[in-house]
Amino acid sequence: MLKARVLTAFLLLAGLLAALFLLPASGWLLLCAAVCAGAAWEWGGLAQFNHRARAILALVFGSLSFTIGWHAGLAQAQLPDTSSLLGPAYLVSAAFWLAVIPCWLSRKWRLANSGVSVAVGLVVLVPPALALAHLRLIGPDVLLIVMAVVWVADIAAYFSGRAFGRRKLAPSISPGKTWEGAAGAAVGVLVFGIAVAIGLNVPPPGGWPGFAVLLIAYTGVSIIGDLFESLLKRQAGLKDSGAILPGHGGILDRIDSLTSTLPIAGLAALWWAR
Repeated sequence: MLKARVLTAFLLLAGLLAALFLLPASGWLLLCAAVCAGAAWEWGGLAQFNHRARAILALVFGSLSFTIGWHAGLAQAQLPDTSSLLGPAYLVSAAFWLAVIPCWLSRKWRLANSGVSVAVGLVVLVPPALALAHLRLIGPDVLLIVMAVVWVADIAAYFSGRAFGRRKLAPSISPGKTWEGAAGAAVGVLVFGIAVAIGLNVPPPGGWPGFAVLLIAYTGVSIIGDLFESLLKRQAGLKDSGAILPGHGGILDRIDSLTSTLPIAGLAALWWAR
């Protein structure tokens, strides 16, 4: 299992880097739409849809993310003014993760019916697909850094949790996660973020104290995304969202933290560009 996990991770990273730096904007947008479609198929599994409904959901979500991205100019070689289309999508997503999901996790709500499942899936999956295309158009290195922050949080949480974990973060949702792991994730992201800012000679927004607060908050949002998918999997009686990635599960298992963080990064990019 470990060998398959490491090999899959290596192939995913190699494929991501190749696509990130070599694909034209239109090809990258199509790839983002395909990822959204694959994640939508797995979302249908969490919502306990039948195969036909899952296929329709994948087709609709993938097509929708591509269409919005196309009309927002994300298939162009240069970044256009995308705020009129992307801004509302990012704002709805940010409000969902920051205001709705804490209540959802606390009260352990379920995807009660097909309408709720589709609406929530739309908010969870389409904005991050658009943010993937948007941030890459700003610069492949920008998107890579944004994603790397989440990866650093995941890795730091895993190792600090294994080494020091004592107090459970959300035992009824994800028994393996601890407060010590969350603290380790925050420390890892702080070190990474500060190192990147110094290395690129970029003045931190809000000064160093404000930047530190932003990094810690971003880490918290990534953990919320992870916990949300864990809750849905537990409620659906599933260990993984899918089996397409050997040793890693499904697409949603790999992008759970990105679904919550990418739209917020996209919103920050729109604000920065004003």
